[in-house]
Amino acid sequence: MISVKCSNVDLIFPIYSNKDRSLKNNIINSLSPGGFLKKNKRGHILVHALKNINFDLYEGDKLGIVGPNGSGKTSLLRALNGIYPPTNGSISVSGRVGSLIDISTGIDEELSGIENLNFRGLLMGLSRGEIESKIDEIINFSGLGDFINLPVKTYSSGMKLRLSFAISTSINPEILILDEWLSVGDKDFSMASEERLLELLKNTNILIMASHSIDLIKRICNKVLVLNKGHIDFFGPIESARENYF
Repeated sequence: MISVKCSNVDLIFPIYSNKDRSLKNNIINSLSPGGFLKKNKRGHILVHALKNINFDLYEGDKLGIVGPNGSGKTSLLRALNGIYPPTNGSISVSGRVGSLIDISTGIDEELSGIENLNFRGLLMGLSRGEIESKIDEIINFSGLGDFINLPVKTYSSGMKLRLSFAISTSINPEILILDEWLSVGDKDFSMASEERLLELLKNTNILIMASHSIDLIKRICNKVLVLNKGHIDFFGPIESARENYF
C-alpha cells in the first residue's frame, strides 16, 4: 500500500561555528524555554526545526502544508524526501517518490545538457532503459534543441530552468513532494509547465505540497497540516481547516 507515515519525528540541526557566537548566545538567552533555538550541554547552538511530528497519509490524500516563514515546511519536505534523517522518531515511505523541492539539484554546469539528463535520471532512480525512453520527450518539452549537447554553463538562466523542470517532471511518481507551485520560464513555457504539473497531479497517488497560497491549497488539497515553530498546530481535512485557520 502506498503511504507516508511520520511517527514522533524531531529534526535538530547543531551549529558548530564559533563565528558571531556572542550574538547567537544573546539571541538564545532572550528566548523562552520553548524557543526555536536552544543550546546543548557543550554550548553548541541547536536549531529544533521539527518537533514531535505525527501524521499518516494514504492513497488519494493530497496534503497542503502551511505556516509562516521559518515554521519548518521545507525541513519537513526534505525529511520526507530522505535528505534529512530524523533526529528522533521515524519516517516510513512506501511508494515511488518524485521531488520538486529544488529542481536544479544535481545539475553540473560543466556537463552537457544530455549528460546532465542521464545523470539526473540515475539520481531519480530510473534505469538506463527508462532514461533512454524519455530523452526525446525531455528535449522537446525543454525546447533546447541542439543546445542539449552543449555545456550547461553556456545556457541562459531560463534554459537551465527549462532543462531542470523537464527532467524533474519526466517521471510519474506515486508520491509527489512539491515546495510551492512551480511556474518557470517565459509566458509560453510557464503555461506549458502548469499544464504538465496538473497532469502530474492526476497520476499521483499522494501529494505533499508546501505553499503560502491558501487559495491554491483549497483548490488542490483535501488535507491540511499547519506548522508553527516546527510543531503541528493542526492536521486534518480541508473542511475543518477552513473553519479553524482559513
